Amino acid sequence: MNVHNIGKNNSVFNQFIAELRSVEIQNDSMRFRRNLERIGEIMAYEISKKLNFNEVEITTPLGHLQIPLIEKQPILATILRAGLPMHQGLLNYFDKADNAFISAYRKHHKDGTFDIELEYMASPDITDRTIILSDPMLATGASMVLTYKALLRKGKPLHTHIVTAISSTQGIEYCKKHLPNNSVTIWTGAIDDELTSKAYIVPGLGDAGDLAFGNKE
Repeated sequence: MNVHNIGKNNSVFNQFIAELRSVEIQNDSMRFRRNLERIGEIMAYEISKKLNFNEVEITTPLGHLQIPLIEKQPILATILRAGLPMHQGLLNYFDKADNAFISAYRKHHKDGTFDIELEYMASPDITDRTIILSDPMLATGASMVLTYKALLRKGKPLHTHIVTAISSTQGIEYCKKHLPNNSVTIWTGAIDDELTSKAYIVPGLGDAGDLAFGNKE
């Protein structure tokens, strides 16, 4: 499975990751959402290079020319609610894409453990389509794997690109173990080595959903 760590190279992308992590800047929820959106836009540009293109003739006021355009728009899928800002960034660039939404959350138990619950999915047929599946944090990887498997009820995709702002080493290894290596690619902005006992990434950034949309009960 190919893993692209965009933050390894020096670029303005790292500014957006740094602001997501900063306790001083992340108090501004609007800026936090905008930075996730920007990251989604950059990821969309990078992923677009991997898609199939066809030459299409267009007419300008002064003549005609052939331009390579995306052969078939991807399906943009995201995990509610934290994934919405990044999804919007992807949609800004793939503005003709179909969309899918999956509701997944951690159901915590008194002993400190939790299960991943999927309660809702709205998706078109994904047969032979390219999927771009986004969620800001890839912690244990369990939510991503369950979401991918849930999407398979809607068909077999041509290829799936997983997009995340910050990943843990453990989450990436879990995805490599439980997802098909030849038809899934991971795109991430950073890879952190540590998970807490409650499965939060360290140094990470905290709870992306709460920072973007406010605390939940």
